[in-house]
Amino acid sequence: MNDTLPITLRVDEPMARHTSWRVGGPARYYAEPATPDEAIALAAWASAQDLPLIWVGRGTNLLVRDEGFAGVIAAYRGQRWSLREDGDQAELWVEAGAPMAGTARRLAAMGWAGLEWAEGLPGAIGGAIVGNAGCYGGDTAGVLVAAELLLNGRERVEWPVTALAYAYRESVLKQSMTDNIPPLVLAGRFRFRRADPTALAARMAAIAAERKRKTPAGSSCGSVFKNPPGDSAGRLIEAAGLKGTRIGDAEISSIHANYIVNRGRACAADILALIELARATVAERFGVTLQLEVRVI
Repeated sequence: MNDTLPITLRVDEPMARHTSWRVGGPARYYAEPATPDEAIALAAWASAQDLPLIWVGRGTNLLVRDEGFAGVIAAYRGQRWSLREDGDQAELWVEAGAPMAGTARRLAAMGWAGLEWAEGLPGAIGGAIVGNAGCYGGDTAGVLVAAELLLNGRERVEWPVTALAYAYRESVLKQSMTDNIPPLVLAGRFRFRRADPTALAARMAAIAAERKRKTPAGSSCGSVFKNPPGDSAGRLIEAAGLKGTRIGDAEISSIHANYIVNRGRACAADILALIELARATVAERFGVTLQLEVRVI
């Protein structure tokens, strides 16, 4: 089976190994292509085997059900990058598998501003492009120039940022994730401006300290729900009296109510039950239907 592919396929791979929640059943097949050619070969193989294919990032915004997935889950791992400078401006080309926070730190140390808001942000470049990741006054849409994509598992194209139809934590790519062979982000092009590295380091240190203060200890995915317009999901869940609520070994954090933490032996069903409890309670108490920021497989 693997002889037909340039990459290794792992069989019945526990997805708990690949998600920040540390839960999730097995993928029938799991792979980590690191080049466009490997991704194309994997998509072709999945299509020939009549298997559904799901592309994922670093699993920081992902919940895989305990039953697992009877197809192929693949995480693109390419991390090449190049920087083109033009006076006080620069453009970075970086592959989707590169870490978001690490990329932000590298550019800031070189004196380039634009991604400092991503200090401490979990996940990779590709996931940030798909979900329009953002925090601390910035987001992906504000600095992205274009995304390099693999469509239908075989066609490499580049879309300008305007084609991605960005909104709050949304994009046309995110809406296409249920396609039989969904789009894969291969790389992104980002714009930067020259700035004082010392000032950037100070700004990122302040963000890191604030993030540490707000982030509960333990395995989590960060924010579970999107913030509704003019309000915050965490405030609503806290006001509903759900802080500290546990089901199994999953807990709505007593520090930040929009976090659900795996206290050690939680399963996906525990987390899903807390998600539904929070949704139902907030809807009943405040008439607001919370929308998931997390992707469920």
